[in-house]
Amino acid sequence: MPRGMRTGWSLLLLALGATVALSFVPSPYVIQEPGPVYDTLGTVEVDGEMVDLVEVDAETYPTSGSLDMLTVSIVGSRETRPSWIEVATAWFDASKSVVPLDLVYPEGTSLERSREENRIEMENSQNDAVAAALLELGHEVPSTLIIAGLVGDSPAEGLVKPDDRIVSMNGEKYADVPALREALKEHGTGSPVTLVLLRGDEEVTVEVTPALSDEETPAPILGISISVEYEFPIAIDIQLESVGGPSAGMMFALGIIDKLTPGEMTGGEVIAGTGTITREGEVGAIGGIRQKLYGASTAGADWFLAPRENCDEVVGHVPDGLEVFAVSTLDEALAAVEAAGNGDRAGLPTCE
Repeated sequence: MPRGMRTGWSLLLLALGATVALSFVPSPYVIQEPGPVYDTLGTVEVDGEMVDLVEVDAETYPTSGSLDMLTVSIVGSRETRPSWIEVATAWFDASKSVVPLDLVYPEGTSLERSREENRIEMENSQNDAVAAALLELGHEVPSTLIIAGLVGDSPAEGLVKPDDRIVSMNGEKYADVPALREALKEHGTGSPVTLVLLRGDEEVTVEVTPALSDEETPAPILGISISVEYEFPIAIDIQLESVGGPSAGMMFALGIIDKLTPGEMTGGEVIAGTGTITREGEVGAIGGIRQKLYGASTAGADWFLAPRENCDEVVGHVPDGLEVFAVSTLDEALAAVEAAGNGDRAGLPTCE
């Protein structure tokens, strides 16, 4: 072989070797993919025993079909980052997304802290879902916001304490976390907010200047995690282990209402959906909508309820055989479920 050709082949093999070696180097990304699917009308395994996912201590009615909540699995962390070859493979898979590591696990936040924050968000989501369902059915549901702890470099450091009860912010009372967040967003970061807290039996007033979060879309934060304590007229227990975040709220509420009302709301259909919910029944946007669409399709769903705010991400990513309805309130979600069950879907809003 001529010397020039030998040199060319040597360089090519060297480049291929370097590419292969680089493929296994950890990347600065994580991968989102469809996670487990849970039927809020069905059962789930807890400590080796099958129990109702939504357990209601009151008279309930028979249900049929399923109301599936979706999850997203994260492949990778700061300690175990996916390789470049895994990232490249995921890039060409329509059911997966490649996301910068810092967006999922912010710098300075440990994996344990992220999991704890997700656990608190899930707990609040479940409580908000129970409250929304019971309010929809005509019950009264008093609530209290309680400071669970501080987050990162909190601007509230030294001013608030765990177990402080939030009486008001800037003179206004708030019944749930989303309402307080929205008020904080309107206030901005230019001046402090006034928090009135109940610390034991003593009422204290502090001023905290909000900081901007380090999320993809920064928002004003106080650097505190908040739990919600409700006084429910009916005992309802949602049993789901190892799942975090607030995105199942709407489906929890729908499952509770179906169990507490006569008639089979789904008409036997397999209906999936996702969306946060406030106690007032407002449905909010979530992350990982594309993975949840594919998770629903794989689980056999024919219908999908998507938050209206996520419609831009839905269009162009709907698997074959899945029909998507856009909802922004619990009432709209109920109407969509009943329409899917009785076959009368005329006029229901979709993502376009």
